[in-house]
Amino acid sequence: MSVKRTSLERFRLKRTLDVLTSKEGRGTELVSLYVPPGRQISEVTQMLKDEWGTASNIKSSTTRKNVQDAIVKVIQRLKLFKTVPDNGLVIFCGAIPQNGPGSERIETYVIVPPEPVYIYLYRCDSRFHTEYLTDLLKEKETYGILLLDTSGATFATLKGRRLEIVEDITSGIPGKHRAGGQSARRFERLREAQVVGFFKRIGEHASKIFLDIPELKGIILGGPGPTKFDFEKGRYLDYRLKDLVITTVDTAYTGEQGVEETVEKAPEIIKNIRYVEEKRIVQKFLYEIGHDTGLATYGERDVRRALASGLVDTLLLSETLDTTRVKVECSSCDYIEYKTMKASEIPDFEQSLSGTACPKCGVPTVQVTEQRDIIEELAESAEQTGAIVEMISAETEEGQMLWKSFGGIAATLRYKLTNH
Repeated sequence: MSVKRTSLERFRLKRTLDVLTSKEGRGTELVSLYVPPGRQISEVTQMLKDEWGTASNIKSSTTRKNVQDAIVKVIQRLKLFKTVPDNGLVIFCGAIPQNGPGSERIETYVIVPPEPVYIYLYRCDSRFHTEYLTDLLKEKETYGILLLDTSGATFATLKGRRLEIVEDITSGIPGKHRAGGQSARRFERLREAQVVGFFKRIGEHASKIFLDIPELKGIILGGPGPTKFDFEKGRYLDYRLKDLVITTVDTAYTGEQGVEETVEKAPEIIKNIRYVEEKRIVQKFLYEIGHDTGLATYGERDVRRALASGLVDTLLLSETLDTTRVKVECSSCDYIEYKTMKASEIPDFEQSLSGTACPKCGVPTVQVTEQRDIIEELAESAEQTGAIVEMISAETEEGQMLWKSFGGIAATLRYKLTNH
């Protein structure tokens, strides 16, 4: 069964991969391990032990130590799993330089993919091999492609990278120049009737092909000339398919060439679908705010209050949020305070706390005890109450508005938030 990835899952994975791809090691000291579902942990552990032994032949003592240390760390992480998760398991580990030579520190990243990853891979390199996870970020839903002109129609499907031309049909309609002996008007009437009949036939074929595809995400309509617009305006497509037409594109051809031309344009089309979804989500929030219905709120403080009350239906978070939730505690009493700030501000803030008296007990034992990314912290609160979390990019006008006018944190509510 296909499970739709949420925008939060995609965001989390993308952000992790952005971090991983920025890491570089000395020589071939970074370990990438992909374990597909169904593999035995014991089998993978034994393979790693063998690789540890092989690494003892590395001439450079520094590289040898770093590779063997990374393998040991990976084995330790594997021991935390009794079985490989249903979607597989990916571990990245290696010595990452912090400042310069000799400043390496072993870093370990464990990822349970949001979708099954079936590759079995162990590799030492100067970079982490994230490309197999990057593929998961690409849209995997199925899209229908229907290209037509008065000479024929082509039906195709696009799923991820897999393109399949399902059927080609021809119309049998003559060109616009009339045959000898026929009046121009009569010829045109006959031709129009043939076009209508062909459009109906296209609609029937479209129903047979596309209605059987579960969770069809959308249909791209295209072809050379104005014929596609005449077809779209008429009632030739089943209403369920008509609602799924996401765009109409101009192509130079129908057939395989036309489909390939459409596929070249598809990434931008598909990206725009998410933008349309984001616009709809933000517009709903703006409607509730604009009409003062009481079913929306914004700003960190009020959204937190709504989350704590279990009132949030959909939490809207801007992808541009870059703040951290800091927990400040006193070790001499039960004083706790939370602050939100940019990560770059935390070192100076921690320094300012040194020697500061606790507001409650007066003892200078106040310190930062916890730091959490604001997106993860708010998303966790939302998930605990069954709220939907939507990550909103800043690439639409609505996304910019969420970020600039509402601080990047907003929510639509199940019930009104009271003022007390």
